Order: sequence, then C-alpha cells, then structure tokens
Amino acid sequence: MDLAAGTASSNLARCFSPSSSICPRLYPVNQFVLRILPCASANSRRHSLICHGKGRGSYTKSSPKELTLKEQEEAEATEEDVEEAEKELEDEEAEYIEDFGDDMLANDETDFDDEFQDDNEDADPQVGDGGGGGGISLAGTWWDKEALAIAADVSLSFNGDLRIYSFKTSANSTIRLRIEKMSNKYGSPTMDDIEAFSSAYRLRLDEAEGAGTIPTDVSLEVSSPGVERVVRVPEELERFKDRPMYVKYTTMDAETGAIEEADGVFSLISFDLEGAHCIWGIADVKINRQKTGKGRPLSKKQRQWRLQIPFESLRLVRLHSDS
Repeated sequence: MDLAAGTASSNLARCFSPSSSICPRLYPVNQFVLRILPCASANSRRHSLICHGKGRGSYTKSSPKELTLKEQEEAEATEEDVEEAEKELEDEEAEYIEDFGDDMLANDETDFDDEFQDDNEDADPQVGDGGGGGGISLAGTWWDKEALAIAADVSLSFNGDLRIYSFKTSANSTIRLRIEKMSNKYGSPTMDDIEAFSSAYRLRLDEAEGAGTIPTDVSLEVSSPGVERVVRVPEELERFKDRPMYVKYTTMDAETGAIEEADGVFSLISFDLEGAHCIWGIADVKINRQKTGKGRPLSKKQRQWRLQIPFESLRLVRLHSDS
C-alpha cells in the first residue's frame, strides 16, 4: 500500500502528532515456542558406541574349566578395566550433554533478550524514534504501512481528539503505538481512552488479518506518551511553556571553536519563531535546589541566569518530572 497518495496519506497527515509509556495493553500475547534442545551430536553418540563395541571385543571369555587360575585372574582384571572404561565414557558423555544444553539455554536467553530489547527504549529516547521520542519507525515489513494507515483511520474516528504520538513496528509482528489526548493540556489520555482506542484498532486489525493484508499473529501495545514525553521544537513550546523541561544542547567554545554538549533542567522564558531561538532560565525544581545545598532555594544569581540558544542547537527537549 502506498501512503504517499490518496486518502490514506491525507488521513495520516491529519491524524499524526508526535510522547514514554504507562499502562500498556497487549493484544494478543505473543505465541510461545517450545525449543527442543539436542542432547548431543550424532557424531559424539556414534563415537561413544563404537568405543563401547571395541571395548567389549578386546577380550574373549572362555570356559572356566579351560583356564588356569592365572588366566582367570587376568580375564577378570580385563573385564573390570573394560567396565571402568565404559563408565568413564558414559560420565564424559553425560557431562558433554549437560554443558551442551547449558550453552544452548544461554544462547536462547540472549536471543530472547534481543527480541524484547525495545522494552528499554525509553532509557534514552531520540526525537522521532517511534517510541518515547515520538514519530514513526517502520521495520520495513510488507504489512507495516497498512497497519499505520489503519491506525490513522482509527484516530479519525475519535474526531482527532486521540492522535498518534508515536508508531513503531517490529519484525516479530509487534505494533507499539502511543496516543495523546488533544483536549488535555499536556496530552495525557485516560485509561478509558487507551482502552477505547485499543479496542477499535484491534477490531480493524482483526479484519485486516482476515483479509490477508497483515499477518495473523500481530501483537498490539497501546500506551500514553508518558510524564516525561519529548517536546517537539518549536511546535510544542507554547503548549508546554509552563512545565520544567530537561534540555540537552550544544554550544561552541569561544576560544577553540569546539562544539560542546551540555544539559540541564530549565524553564522556558521566551521563544522567537522568526528568529528561531529560545531563552531558558534555571527551573525551580528539586534537582536544581539540591545543587545549592539541601533545603536551600535557588540563589538570586541562579534565578537571573539565562541561556539564549538557537533551535538548531537543541538536541533533546522533554518534560521533567520533579520526583
């Protein structure tokens, strides 16, 4: 399906709006796969049996009446040696199987973690990453554009009040979708909003599965942008100007000309869309007050400090939760 043309493209442009996740809902759960671990290679088993055969064929039992006492003692000693050798081989084989199984389990655990490493994606969100940073991130599968178009249509059914903040597909047939509520000042949907969107979207996905336009085992996760959502610059500065924000930015050293990165928790003082710059002050929040000493308020010098910086030097701006 081509989203660059037609109604789907129009709907997507109207519905999409770029925020971390709480209270995820999963529809349906992923399928569990039972992996049967091989006990040992065919060659190792065959080698073990051959050794056993050679051991048993290394001596000949004769009638006790035909053997002298010395010969009987030698025969018994040989038989004990063979039994001991067989036992050693069995112990070695059992140890090999155990080690082999442990290695396989270790590899399986690594694969399992890799499949679900996106669960930690909010640790360092990036603008437009399709997760905590908002935006769209498609895995390049044959069905993800269709799933995105369906999500845009579902958003329209809520009269634009529930809009897409981020959308991400994974190769393991998983859709992670975050929605924001436009009638809420800070874009936070309620649990009822999340459930209503999830139900409507799941119904449409089921229809698409039946039509064969998406896989039959797609899992869905719908959540909110989160309390520390990424703020789009400059589009959302006005919307969140009253909230403290974590800001990561770059500056140029006046003497060396080197680009340096810095960050802090600031309050937005003002911004100029035409001049493409903004002015920040130190936010009166716990993390900043702790730098001046426990329980002490910001000093006059800190309250008067200002940072004027162009939009292009802002690397990341997100809401700060003072907890």
